[in-house]
Amino acid sequence: MSEFLLNTFSKIYHPKLFTTLKEYNLKTFTSDLIAGIIVGVVALPLAIAFGIASGVSPERGLITAVIAGFLISAFGGSRVQIGGPTGAFIVIVYGIVEKFGVEGLIIATILAGFMLIGMGLLQLGTIIKFMPYPIVVGFTSGIALVIFSSQVKDFFGLEVTQAVPADFIEKWKYYFIHFDAVNLYALGIGLFTVLISVLWPKINRKVPGTLIALLVTTAAASIFQMPVETIGSRFGEIKATIPRPFIPSISWETFRLLLAPAFTIAMLGAIESLLSAMVADGATGSKHRSNTELIGQGIANIVTPVFGGIPATGAIARTMTNIKNGGKTPVAGIVHAMVLLLILLFFGKWARLIPMSCLAGILVIVAYNMSEWRSFKGLFRNSKSEVAVLLTTFLLTVIIDLTIAIQFGLLMAVLLFLKRVIDTSGVEVLNMAVDDERAEEPETAPKLIIPDKVEVFEVNGPFFFGIANKFDEAEKQVTAKPLIRIIRLYRVPFIDATGVSNLKSFIRRTQATGITVVISGPVKSVYDTLEKNYVFEIVGRDNVCADINLALERAGKLLEEKPHSGMHQEHKS
Repeated sequence: MSEFLLNTFSKIYHPKLFTTLKEYNLKTFTSDLIAGIIVGVVALPLAIAFGIASGVSPERGLITAVIAGFLISAFGGSRVQIGGPTGAFIVIVYGIVEKFGVEGLIIATILAGFMLIGMGLLQLGTIIKFMPYPIVVGFTSGIALVIFSSQVKDFFGLEVTQAVPADFIEKWKYYFIHFDAVNLYALGIGLFTVLISVLWPKINRKVPGTLIALLVTTAAASIFQMPVETIGSRFGEIKATIPRPFIPSISWETFRLLLAPAFTIAMLGAIESLLSAMVADGATGSKHRSNTELIGQGIANIVTPVFGGIPATGAIARTMTNIKNGGKTPVAGIVHAMVLLLILLFFGKWARLIPMSCLAGILVIVAYNMSEWRSFKGLFRNSKSEVAVLLTTFLLTVIIDLTIAIQFGLLMAVLLFLKRVIDTSGVEVLNMAVDDERAEEPETAPKLIIPDKVEVFEVNGPFFFGIANKFDEAEKQVTAKPLIRIIRLYRVPFIDATGVSNLKSFIRRTQATGITVVISGPVKSVYDTLEKNYVFEIVGRDNVCADINLALERAGKLLEEKPHSGMHQEHKS
């Protein structure tokens, strides 16, 4: 048993690092080293900003970028994926910390890690990355708006002691009431950060504008003693160490309450990491291993919180920075983590001087890039149902809760999928001619003639609970009673328990009216399911045919027998 499980695991899990090291050389290492250093510098202000915006200390953001960044590259399924804290997690992490504290966040993240590994082992990677686009855009745009809203106080430097409400609408009421308390120095730093972040790439694309803005505003605030809030004034000294591993104890009730937020973390991590890996594939021409990537993400989210980190996933912006600067293999991601570790250990103490309004400006840029407003606007050209899904997911994310939005989004994804399958599936009644599946090109091949007193019920698409009533609708089309009814199944890829039950009922109902049933062309999986459920015993083994040609031949023989015997065969149920 253990050997079987090991073999199964080895077939699913193949880290890209081990694959790429087989063909590794000095030239590739040089490219990875340069890209890793640049990405590490780019990730520095983002890691600090994401940590603070998530409601935890800045060093927790850095620790996440170091540990998760290393583990995702070492054990993931993409050549160039860069992992770490991302904007997508800010909303859910902040909510967990506010309700359950940092200890609750640690447990929720570990649970999410196990869920991600479970998704990978169940080979759900290929399914998750096909989440309907309106749902992804809906909650991504919603997260962006929530992030922007959370940074208004620091961006404008509102000098009020009252806590900012968590509710979106109440939060904006609070802002409008207190806009007279704006700190012009903080606002100037925030605006400068946004402008530099936007304009700097026109001067130099190698060095990120966010880093330039952070260095300039930090130096200016310190030299000119600007009266603005800094990391140090809010959080004190940044601990330039990796803390000892710690797993908090937690009550069963709290554990139960954390399952839903943990699932949200897992789904967000899975979706964002796989989308990032797909974007990277398009830019590099390589192909990631989605299930391995999920397992790698799971490992990172189990280990990172033990050392004080927060949830992590693949980051599209940092991954693209890695690609544009020559990153070739996961070694670049490992170098990026090492660079951040060195910065944390040797330069972390200087981070306390960074103005909070500068970090708010960086997160405003992050929110804008996440908003996908062009995609959001473009989706309004699609069907009303897709627009409804987009707006529902967006509004639930912003006004209610991201956990609810994710769960509702998944439910809508399933319902949309079922609707599309049902719309493309059906039962068609044929009584004159039918195409020949043996033909190399059935569309252009001559039609097979259906004999008089014979009709064909052709099932197209999956035969499951969603089309259970299709046979009833098809029966209403029948005007003249046939003697033989062929149920053609060669276009049915699978049949579920409801489909089997529905088929049995239809066969018995048909036989009760004196009509003989012949089954034609089930594919192997459908054949096996029908056999296990004794459907062939109901129609008789002689009335199960491999294709429509044999089914029509069988119908011809039965027609010859019918006038003489005048009897209807009865079979065991």
